[in-house]
Amino acid sequence: HSEPKDKSQLADVIHEARESEIIDENTHDMIEGVFEISELRVRDIMIPRSQIIFVHDDDTEESILSIIASSRHSRYPVVGEDIDEIKGLLIAKDLLIYRNTHPKVFNIAEFMRPATVIPESVRVDRLLRKFQKERYHLAVVVDEFGSVSGLVTIEDVLEQIVGDIADEGEKKGTDNIKAVNSSSYLISGVTPIEDFNEKFGTEFNNDDAETIAGLIIKTCGHLPVKGETIVLAGKFKFRVVNADKRRVKQLELRVVK
Repeated sequence: HSEPKDKSQLADVIHEARESEIIDENTHDMIEGVFEISELRVRDIMIPRSQIIFVHDDDTEESILSIIASSRHSRYPVVGEDIDEIKGLLIAKDLLIYRNTHPKVFNIAEFMRPATVIPESVRVDRLLRKFQKERYHLAVVVDEFGSVSGLVTIEDVLEQIVGDIADEGEKKGTDNIKAVNSSSYLISGVTPIEDFNEKFGTEFNNDDAETIAGLIIKTCGHLPVKGETIVLAGKFKFRVVNADKRRVKQLELRVVK
């Protein structure tokens, strides 16, 4: 073969290498992921505003500890009275250290770190370089008007290349279905169909697809894009919240009564 002249031809060469078993499937998928992050913007992979767990700068120590205990995240954006008023970043371990050195006085400003704020339009590959160069793990994302629209972590970027990364204590299947309110849920694409059936009393068949994302793809006949809506069984309205060129990662479900 002649040398590839563009990214498309290079992708074909890599695909042929996989077909010829020169590289394995995992390597092939990671190389594809590297290609993809050069085309993605932060808005494509960020955690949306509705899912962010904020800490307010006037919260008590007890309320913050309660938030950390229930959510089990390591980092939290700190905001003022208005959520768009970003004050800084709380790292959970810093609070533990602070408690040991200031057992009777609590002042979040003394240990809060500066928050990194980036626009939605930043390219994901450039964000990864920024994460590496400046040695931080989380950035708050704002829209063109300066309002908070989401947040993104270095883990979100790396998962575009290597696939899902589970936390040390995370059990398989944990928190695949999260209730937002009585009729709205956030559903992980990897949720087994049998778990969905058990939760919602449905009888979707898992012979041709094992996960809810697979069922959605089978129903559509194509890989749906972010924002696309699919209705199953007349009352389960799914909206794709997060997806890339290879998989559906997260769905919003509204149960229509």
